[in-house]
Amino acid sequence: MINTALLAAFIPTFALVSLTPGMCMTLSMSLGITIGIKRTLWMMIGELIGVGLVSVLAVIGVAAIMLSAPLVFTLFKWAGGLYLMWLGLQMWQSRGKLAIPETGDSAHAGASRVQLALQGFVTAVANPKGWAFTMVLLPPFLDDSKPLAPQLAALVAIMLLIEWVALMMYAGGGKSLSVVLSRGQNVRLINRIAGTLMLVVGVWLALG
Repeated sequence: MINTALLAAFIPTFALVSLTPGMCMTLSMSLGITIGIKRTLWMMIGELIGVGLVSVLAVIGVAAIMLSAPLVFTLFKWAGGLYLMWLGLQMWQSRGKLAIPETGDSAHAGASRVQLALQGFVTAVANPKGWAFTMVLLPPFLDDSKPLAPQLAALVAIMLLIEWVALMMYAGGGKSLSVVLSRGQNVRLINRIAGTLMLVVGVWLALG
């Protein structure tokens, strides 16, 4: 069903790419700092759905169409980038649904699961580098002598597993940073670090 030699080369290649800091990894760390690993899982679900969608569409050629309509794609990624920048500014000011409340108010509702998932999905889908990268990365690992669908399904499943592990590592790093800082009751500093990371992701997405 799949060429094992190509698979053996694909796994370390994509693992190296996933572990490299990028928009989605930075977002995962930012949320890990403020809302913890458990709630960040909802963002990861949206991000993984987006990565899987981009991977499949890139292979079947939709990416070429998307990249050939630069105005629509630019508007989409600017909308996503501005939204993340707005969230980052709120977090920097210890405000909004993703920031840690400085007052310790238990009524702090936080972002919903749907909002977190949508945030991850938009970040993955609106990343032009993700489209271009999958167009370049996936085809060389597909064996022309074997059926396309099973190979693509297997490679995408492996990609999503590796991506999830990388997201968990970054979210865990963010959570650990939050724990260290919170020992000194530095809630505002935690929010500002997370907000800065979120702002970086938003600018990166808009200008990428």
